[in-house]
Amino acid sequence: MDSIVSQRTTLGDHAYERIREAIISLRLEPGQMVYETELSTSLGVSRTPVREAFRRLLTEELIEILPQRGIRIAYISKQKVDEARFVRESLEMSAFRIVAHRWNKADEHYRRAEERIRSLLSDGKRHAAADDCEAFLDADEAFHRSILEEVGNATLLRVISNMRAHLNRVRYLELRKVHHFEAVIKQHAKILKAITANQEDETIRLLRDHLEYLAHDFPALISAYSNYFNE
Repeated sequence: MDSIVSQRTTLGDHAYERIREAIISLRLEPGQMVYETELSTSLGVSRTPVREAFRRLLTEELIEILPQRGIRIAYISKQKVDEARFVRESLEMSAFRIVAHRWNKADEHYRRAEERIRSLLSDGKRHAAADDCEAFLDADEAFHRSILEEVGNATLLRVISNMRAHLNRVRYLELRKVHHFEAVIKQHAKILKAITANQEDETIRLLRDHLEYLAHDFPALISAYSNYFNE
């Protein structure tokens, strides 16, 4: 029985992650209708894991149920993005300050962490050179997550992950339209340098500038992709 439950959970998680990634990368576009049968076929699973994934995505407000019609990918809400950005900025700035305060270059754990994070910067450069927005966004996510993990707070990671789903749909549009890969890479490198030098105030200043990119570009994105937004 345990193996059956474990397998079902694994398939449900798999379906959830795959559908969520498709929503964030806009392969499933805002306003698009989606169906259990089609998704279960494309994912190679039964309808039950897809149904489980839908329940989780509904909680995150990434999909919505239309009575008598079915399930639709939620349009991007400006209010939801603004709310998510506020939560993300507040939590990340607090977390990055903690990491900058704790960082110890003499500690083997932090040496390995820095090596891992620098490899993510290299991944970002490679994806930028290939003009791969989706892979670049994944590397960007991994950079932030690797620093947040140093706080050692699982609840923090979960909350920020949920919040970033709404933001990342807009960030994907932003990367696709503006293509400021190099600016993001340079900002990441400066943030890491400040953290490893225990420069808490400089870390927060750099992170705030980094996060303000989206707020600056947001009106232009709404204008250019008005069919993706419901406000």
